[in-house]
Amino acid sequence: MGPGSDMYRQQILDHYKNPRNYGELEDADVEHVGENPMCGDTIKLFIELADDGETIDRVSFIGDGCAISQASASMLSGELRDMSPSAVREMDRNDVVDLLGVELSPMRVKCAVLAEKVAQDAIAIHLAGKADEETRDVRKRCPARGDIL
Repeated sequence: MGPGSDMYRQQILDHYKNPRNYGELEDADVEHVGENPMCGDTIKLFIELADDGETIDRVSFIGDGCAISQASASMLSGELRDMSPSAVREMDRNDVVDLLGVELSPMRVKCAVLAEKVAQDAIAIHLAGKADEETRDVRKRCPARGDIL
């Protein structure tokens, strides 16, 4: 452990005891739940996109689990604001582990990255649904090609 690890431990405990962005967003554009079956951590993430549809405007979460999983969700919820969906999809586990600032055992890394995986899955599902909507819109506009309305 490095010399600053006590500070990071305090930060993790603070985010666990006083989570930021905790609660449901009523009009979220994206909602997704994920869990870590190894230890029972659960996180439900709510994402609201800005009017441009290309920027994350607000993020919140609810969940239950260990201090690492819940602190990670709290910290990540602040980091996701103003990011693009593609930037969220490009995140890797080191991004979240770096936020926490402490060395983690392989079992604890799974707790730490749960929020990131939930966010990435939520964005992927949202983008897939958006692609399906665009496909349906094209079919509605192109009956001459034999598309079914």
